Parts: sequence; C-alpha cells; structure tokens
Amino acid sequence: MKAIQDTLFVLGGKWKLPVLLSIYSGNKRFNDIAGSIPGITNRVLSKELKHLEENLLISRTIIDDYPVRIEYAITDYCLTTHKVAPPMEEWGKNI
Repeated sequence: MKAIQDTLFVLGGKWKLPVLLSIYSGNKRFNDIAGSIPGITNRVLSKELKHLEENLLISRTIIDDYPVRIEYAITDYCLTTHKVAPPMEEWGKNI
C-alpha cells in the first residue's frame, strides 16, 4: 500500500500530469509551459516544477547565455511511467 501512496504523492494532484505532458510535448521553458496549461499560476507552476525535479521526473538545465535561460526536460526515469499510465487510464474509463 505504501508504494501506491508514494506513486500518488509523486504523480497526483491537479497540475503534475499537465506539466509533465507539456514538457513531453516540447515546451522547455517556463513561459512556454505556463502558456500551454490554462489556469495554472506562475507560483503553482514553479512549485510543481521544483517537486517534479526533486522526484527526478524532470531535469533543469541552466544555459549560460544573455539573458540566462532555464530549460526543463523529461528524464529517462519519467519515461518509466508509461508502464503505469495505461492501466490508470483504463481504470478511469470504467468509473
């Protein structure tokens, strides 16, 4: 049961999956991610990005340019969630 709780802690909530899907579909910068998710605030997005990075689902790269750019990317570890998503989707369809 603890493993299920851990999974829900990492992937659960209103915004985590939309943020991951946005990055997965090619949005790498903060404003691009924010613009692709209707209703998310900058504060919430910042919090979710930090949480996803702490849980190794995304990486954050600082590009030393002028101005400094920060880009986000999906990690290989995040791609392992493809094993979890289809059963969750199937279960959701049967509710």
